[in-house]
Amino acid sequence: MSEVDKLIKNIYNKLECSKYIIDHSTTVYERTKDITPHYDNIDLDLIKAGAMLHDVGRTVTNDIKHAYLGADLLRQLNVDEKICKITERHIGAGISAKEAQKLRLPPRNYIPQTLEEKIVAHADNLVHGTEPVDLDFVINKWTKKGMATESIDRLIKLHNELIK
Repeated sequence: MSEVDKLIKNIYNKLECSKYIIDHSTTVYERTKDITPHYDNIDLDLIKAGAMLHDVGRTVTNDIKHAYLGADLLRQLNVDEKICKITERHIGAGISAKEAQKLRLPPRNYIPQTLEEKIVAHADNLVHGTEPVDLDFVINKWTKKGMATESIDRLIKLHNELIK
């Protein structure tokens, strides 16, 4: 078993992650494989760890706070900060400072910065539950939820940046 797989298994056990979290995260990881072949010089182990651990905060809450709470849980377990950042920044195509304030999130940078952060965030966008979906599905879902145009524009921009 690789070091990354040991880390993931250890975190899942310590945080008592549900089968659903694991299954969803596995689908997200599989979805990253649709994006990563287009890039050289990316950290595939980081992407795997980030994809598999991005939703550990759902062991605490299922609302939008699960991202930063999950990152904080990982920090408490001394997980590499790069993985923590993927977890913290995986919501949609990121959350602007203005949106974060409106959502009453702690002041942090919730916009994916690195290529690995962007890949995991967008792979998560392209999964509904445990099923892969396309961009149109996501746009329709977000529109029905009343998501801000700014968020949908960021989603489309991220998609166009990553999907070549």
